[in-house]
Amino acid sequence: VLICLFASTLTAILGGQTNPANSPPPASTTSGSSSGAAESDAPVPAPTTIVEYAPPPAQFARAKAYSHAHYRHFFINTLYGLLLLLVVLRWRLAPAFRDLAERISARRFVQKIVFAPLILLTIAILGIPSDIWDQSLARAYGLSVQGWGPWLRDWILNQVLMLLVGTLLVGILYGVIRRSPRRWWFYFWLASIPILLALFFMQPIVIDPLFYTFKPLETVQPILLSEMQKVVHRGGMEIPSDRMFVMNASSKQTGLNAYVTGFGASKRVVVWDNTIAKATIPETLFVFGHEMGHYVLLHIPKEISIDATILLFLLYIGYRLSNWMLARWGTQWGIRSLQDWASLPTLLFVITALAFLATPAFNAVSRHFEHEADRYGLEVIHGIVPDPNQVAAHYFEKSGELNLADPDPSTFDKIWFFDHPTRPERVHFVATYDPWSKGKTPKYVK
Repeated sequence: VLICLFASTLTAILGGQTNPANSPPPASTTSGSSSGAAESDAPVPAPTTIVEYAPPPAQFARAKAYSHAHYRHFFINTLYGLLLLLVVLRWRLAPAFRDLAERISARRFVQKIVFAPLILLTIAILGIPSDIWDQSLARAYGLSVQGWGPWLRDWILNQVLMLLVGTLLVGILYGVIRRSPRRWWFYFWLASIPILLALFFMQPIVIDPLFYTFKPLETVQPILLSEMQKVVHRGGMEIPSDRMFVMNASSKQTGLNAYVTGFGASKRVVVWDNTIAKATIPETLFVFGHEMGHYVLLHIPKEISIDATILLFLLYIGYRLSNWMLARWGTQWGIRSLQDWASLPTLLFVITALAFLATPAFNAVSRHFEHEADRYGLEVIHGIVPDPNQVAAHYFEKSGELNLADPDPSTFDKIWFFDHPTRPERVHFVATYDPWSKGKTPKYVK
């Protein structure tokens, strides 16, 4: 819970890799055959030309129903999380855990490893109805195929990881608060950024394998690997074949995706097995080109820098608001001062509320970079994939239907819920972007 403030930054770092509902669709084969479909001698009808996103009426209605339910969940879950923190404050749970930690030891380090896991785990357990509700919605609409037993195992494992990282951040937070009561928000911001970068570095080699199985792409889909290497070379990147993997996403979800993750020694390419089964190689190449664009165009450091600046501003506002709240209600809640361990729920309440209000800003930044990655994806596969515009448009149409993407979001929905361009925007752009036929120079891949 403590790192909820940094969730937007981490999402930006990941480049939307874990959000199949918004990420670009994986692709088809250069030969035009579906890599997961059985061969047939029956004549294959010519694909229709797509210019606008237009799912069938039944699918349109289903996607709208899911989208509206998802939007309600977002606001209700946020409100529930804030009310939960107020209940924790009202019941004085944090002071009770603080007193226990102080009775056990006078050493700050020992107090931290007693207090932080207790309060963070309490908040997580109180918040589990929200997590169950989200999973129920995904299962009801066929976006998740994960059973409740495996889901609970993942939830517990996720809480263990969050407790480890959260306890570390709690220790850093209160260390800087005690050393610099007026500048802690700045020093905590500085200390948190390298931690997030370290998590991003470790994610593909330590964290992701805890939740999914990865196999070398070369052993599963050598033809796709060969085609991806063409895109890699055209984009000027060097990704050895032993850093390309297939992930068993189908064990938990039905969406499509392919992405580049990590950096330096941990950088690798991951293709979901759903993509291999349901999309063609050319479509997958487009999605891969999109994700590669995030790296080639330096979207990762750019977005981190922008989001980190927003986060610094939020931390400063949080510093001012938390002091005001404690001056007004601190005694009633049993909190001695901001330096008291028991002030953590107050800080979490303020940070959660501010992060929620800043959601449109984080989304706007992400949408810009995702749009440019779509452009790069088209340019980098031009000349490798026949008719890349229609390949990308068909993929967005296909993945939009599979992922129940909102076919007609309002401006309000776009601002609050879309960290990628909307599906209608993406389909129209990839179908009509064609500088080559107009004698113009492409923006990124010449």
